[in-house]
Amino acid sequence: MTAEEVARSAREASNLLQTISSAQKSAVLKRIKAVLEERRAAIVEANRQDKEAAQKEVEAGRLSASLFKRLDIEGAGGEKFSTLLQGVDDVDRIPDPIGQVTLARRLDSNLDLYRVVCPVGVCLVIFEARPEVVVNIACLAIKSGNAAILKGGKEATRTNQVLAEAIQYAIATTPAEEGQTKFPERAVQVVSTRDEINSLLDMDRYVDLVIPRGSNSLVRHIQNNTRIPVLGHADGICSTFIDESADTRKAVHIVADAKTNYPAACNSTETLLVHSKVADTVFVEVAKALLDAGVRLHADSRALASIEKAGLLDDPRLAPQVSKAEESEFAHEYTDLDIAIRVVDTLDEAIDHINTHGSKHTDAIITEERGNAEWFMRRVDAAGVYWNASTRFADGFRYGFGTEIGVSTNKTHARGPAGLEGLTIYKYYLFGDGQGAGDFGVGAGKRQFMHQDIPLDAIRSKFVL
Repeated sequence: MTAEEVARSAREASNLLQTISSAQKSAVLKRIKAVLEERRAAIVEANRQDKEAAQKEVEAGRLSASLFKRLDIEGAGGEKFSTLLQGVDDVDRIPDPIGQVTLARRLDSNLDLYRVVCPVGVCLVIFEARPEVVVNIACLAIKSGNAAILKGGKEATRTNQVLAEAIQYAIATTPAEEGQTKFPERAVQVVSTRDEINSLLDMDRYVDLVIPRGSNSLVRHIQNNTRIPVLGHADGICSTFIDESADTRKAVHIVADAKTNYPAACNSTETLLVHSKVADTVFVEVAKALLDAGVRLHADSRALASIEKAGLLDDPRLAPQVSKAEESEFAHEYTDLDIAIRVVDTLDEAIDHINTHGSKHTDAIITEERGNAEWFMRRVDAAGVYWNASTRFADGFRYGFGTEIGVSTNKTHARGPAGLEGLTIYKYYLFGDGQGAGDFGVGAGKRQFMHQDIPLDAIRSKFVL
């Protein structure tokens, strides 16, 4: 199929999905999980072949180590694959948002207005590595009544293909009951070439939303080369600030987790800000923990002074992990065991640093002062602001969304880890009885609007199929 044929068939599928019931969506999701379980061995084998080929690219310097880490779909002891399957169940359990009423208002007798949740339509999702995205996005699209066109990175070609085949087979073999619309088989499609993507980015007639998940260069390229709205983020420059009242135990655990739990993730902390009053105490303990975990510290002059004063550079094993930070590193996403460190004198200085150098993704403060925490959370301009918690919590699965389509730093219809709500919008239903707009106004014979809100409790699911 040509790119235009793919886009047109996705639009046709999107139109059909408007009439698919919640029960049908659930049946398809259950079937997807079953087929993935049945084909687990084949999926893992395809992933092994992708990783084997990718390792050679890393050794040749053509693929980054952080991208390679994102390629694995199995995980230690199969944990990652099990989490993938759990995500399908979690999406299935989420109440169907389509048809939900979010506003109801009586404009006049027999003239009722409803704001009703509906799908975005056709979503083009472009991602690097992370083959689990095929399943995540497919399930969220199905649940929210959207058609999805997926393009994965070439480093995961084999894994993406077997996952897509499993999903398409599951859709095709889910029976429809008598009187039901058959679930459209083109609801989830996969394209494989860059030329197809370049063509699809021009097809705003068919595609409603582009969701890029990958490197800064990928996201910037897409944002600069399409008229279609783009949901996502280019950078994941997350910061954690250790305030003057920070608890040492909490600081050590939170910062170590935020940096080492999964350094390649976009919600990993890349910058550590330290209040000068705890630079020789709490920070030293945090620095020890980071160094012991193999993290390379890129410290400003004041942080370096605290590290030297504590004698950490006397250990020949640790000294090579510490270096003087360049200014550019405070706006850099390492996606590895590296962290930039700066000492500041006030809470507001930390906030100003984040708002200047951050990427509006997720930022955290470690403090025992509620007032400082709330001030930080109000003033920091980010999709997620945390108090005494790791930035690694910025994730749709951890938020209970089942899974996520990505993390958005946009200030549009979705922000932060975006689950189903990121794939929905709304439309207005107006039920009348022959009224015209000219019937209302000022003067003889003109009617006045009632504008009475209708309680939502009894009608919230009025239009859910």
